[in-house]
Amino acid sequence: MLETRAQPTMTPNFSGTWKADLQRSKLLGPVPKALLVKINHSEPKLSVEMFITKPDGTEDHLSFRSLTSGEEIVNSVSGAEMRNRCRWAGRELLIESFMKVGERQVNFRDRWALSSDGRELIMDHRGDDLAGQITFLERTGREHAEVAAAAENG
Repeated sequence: MLETRAQPTMTPNFSGTWKADLQRSKLLGPVPKALLVKINHSEPKLSVEMFITKPDGTEDHLSFRSLTSGEEIVNSVSGAEMRNRCRWAGRELLIESFMKVGERQVNFRDRWALSSDGRELIMDHRGDDLAGQITFLERTGREHAEVAAAAENG
């Protein structure tokens, strides 16, 4: 009788510096001049910094941390308390965030996925207050070259 072994599931690693392709992305609300995202991902820890250049040239900086184990984490984002939890849904990372904006409670369900070559990160909102928003980001700098070389070498 042949013994079958389950193949280990490799979860994507989102670490790197990513620049949004604003022409391809569908953003709800004002479109920024630029969006840069720096991610440090070492299972189960995830930390994210976003640098948003607004149309008038001013910048916003947002950061949060999370655990891919599904444990709830509380962050302060632009002075507001944001609760989030994230977990793997296949090869997608589902990040659920809850925060109060004014008198309104908002909910975000952001799904992250890497392209097969690891050069593109897709952030897709489904079934939340930003439903329909999708952001395409490309690796920048050295990370891009390393991923490209790894893909070519198999």
